[in-house]
Amino acid sequence: MDILNITVLGDGAWGTALARLAVANTHKVTMWGHDKAYLDEMVKRRENFKFLPGVPLSPMLSFENDMVKAVNEADIIISAIPTIYMRSSLEGKKGIIPSSAGIISVTKGIEQNTLMRPTEIIRELLGHDNIGVLAGPSHAEEVARDYPTMVVVGADNDDLSAKVQKALMSPMFRIYTGSDPKGMEIAGALKNVMALTVGACEAMNLGDNLIAGLLTRGLAEMVRLGTALGANPDTFYGLGGFGDLIVTCFSQHSRNRRFGYEAMKTNSHKFALESHDYVAEGYFTSKSALDLANKLGVEMPIVEQVNKVFYEAKDPQKAIIELMSRKAKTE
Repeated sequence: MDILNITVLGDGAWGTALARLAVANTHKVTMWGHDKAYLDEMVKRRENFKFLPGVPLSPMLSFENDMVKAVNEADIIISAIPTIYMRSSLEGKKGIIPSSAGIISVTKGIEQNTLMRPTEIIRELLGHDNIGVLAGPSHAEEVARDYPTMVVVGADNDDLSAKVQKALMSPMFRIYTGSDPKGMEIAGALKNVMALTVGACEAMNLGDNLIAGLLTRGLAEMVRLGTALGANPDTFYGLGGFGDLIVTCFSQHSRNRRFGYEAMKTNSHKFALESHDYVAEGYFTSKSALDLANKLGVEMPIVEQVNKVFYEAKDPQKAIIELMSRKAKTE
């Protein structure tokens, strides 16, 4: 295997887990983070103690607070910056990426106001076109501990997909290649919104029947929006769609499921947002997704009710009744 220079942008759990994979495959890996003091502490402890506690980090993993230096010699750049921080992190960085490098986004979300996907933000701010997406049922807590995991990488450039597949694949991390990065990105954003719903329903003790029904109809909403944006509907039934939807809605590690649960239990989405260091992307994406759906004339009743509950303080019981009482339709 060729030894590559791989840079991970973002020092959260997922970026750290992927950095560990790359180091284990003998690549030269640098992790960038915005907080120098935190990076220095990670160097001392050899642990991402805030976002991935209990997982040791190899002494071969390097850390860099200067993004220009971090990407200067990169062959592959893994972008793991949360959507809400991506614009502020990348502004003013156009032209810093080597022309030969490929960028793989592992960020999930849709930016509020602009309604842009992470790859669109990257393309606009960095002026780089060789971009792809890696997605699938892959919680960092398990990947970092070498639990068997399957994901998919897709890019407009098949060479980039193959390069990433070869660079990161291992006996415990199986990577398929796909041809619809847009669909993978849309699915990855919307599954977080559905996970909010699952967490909320669990907190309200509404039963498994409703959760299964909401997820099934939620997947239909995901396909409708994705198709309207030009994605391949089949993508939503693969690892980057259905697979990721399942794990995010039912895993104990799911931040979005936990957010929905805690928001309902405490009757405060503000508490759920502020009581953890992690970012619950689904909360922010729910508003963006509804704005995008309205713009395109796509019907998304579940996403609409999620918005009313979390942004307009609607009684969640009334939201469920309204969903259940909609005009009878065929499936």
